[in-house]
Amino acid sequence: MKPYTRRLACLGATALGLALLAAEPLWAQTFPLKPVRVVLPFSAGSGPDAVMRHIGEKLNRNWGQSITVDNKPGANGWLAAGEVKRSAPDGYNLLLVDVATVSLQPHLYKQMPFDPVKDFEPVAPLYTANFFVVVGSNSPYKSFGDLVAAAKSAPDHVTYGTWGIGSVAHVGSAMVENATGAQMRHIPFKDIPQLYTAVATGDIDWAFGSAATVGALYRAKKVRLLAYAGPKRLSGFTDVPTVSETTGMGNFELKSWVALYGPRGMPKNVVEKINAGVISAQGEPDVKERFATVGFESWAATPAEIARNAQSDSERFAETVKRSKISVE
Repeated sequence: MKPYTRRLACLGATALGLALLAAEPLWAQTFPLKPVRVVLPFSAGSGPDAVMRHIGEKLNRNWGQSITVDNKPGANGWLAAGEVKRSAPDGYNLLLVDVATVSLQPHLYKQMPFDPVKDFEPVAPLYTANFFVVVGSNSPYKSFGDLVAAAKSAPDHVTYGTWGIGSVAHVGSAMVENATGAQMRHIPFKDIPQLYTAVATGDIDWAFGSAATVGALYRAKKVRLLAYAGPKRLSGFTDVPTVSETTGMGNFELKSWVALYGPRGMPKNVVEKINAGVISAQGEPDVKERFATVGFESWAATPAEIARNAQSDSERFAETVKRSKISVE
């Protein structure tokens, strides 16, 4: 290429870059210029709430703008989703979602007031949390394999509890039944503490639970953890085998994940800045320590990777919901 041709090419590339930058409004180039609100479908004091507030403190320090957490629980998370759906796609109103909102609910309800894919887009990951198989300390089952064998030999005799029909725990338990041929009796609870108290007392045989929800009972030796529904053993609980190890169910996994979503149409550079800020905050020592205490695992992912993860979970849930005829309507 001749020198003057190279110069023209460089000038053209520079002009194009400046044009693309100019296409973004000034507020997008300098985001954030004001406080950022995160709407949560979870109550204050819940696990997602605590994590978001901690991450928010890090973002506040790094961005020089406050991160306000607005708790709007109830109505299956639809109140919170509706608030953000109606807001401008400028990054100043974000929605905290979990796997149920994005990947499970669309298969349980014929109609929803929003479409997780068409109305929202993933912005930043927060954490993942796989579930344990939890039994009472006096349970006769010494492994999850023992429990499954008992369920197969006596259909509908073994009971499992969940925090509601159509919950991730309910669908996950149905996955176990479908994978093993076992038939168990579902006992739904409205109150999560009551659920695990029933497990501890032996009123129900088992339940899926996270380190955050059953940690206190586990430390008090009121429950035992038979297996971990993850691809490998969890740090801090390495004495607990995976479900695959104890049942031969292959790569069985059941987890929840939490991420920030925003109204579809957000500027790319705003999404990238929020994503980078959240992932950076996850890497700070005190955040890692807090995650380890409650069994959460840091999750570094691009928006595209979050979307692929949500789609993969959606496909798995759809198959189980259909096969097990799970319905909430």
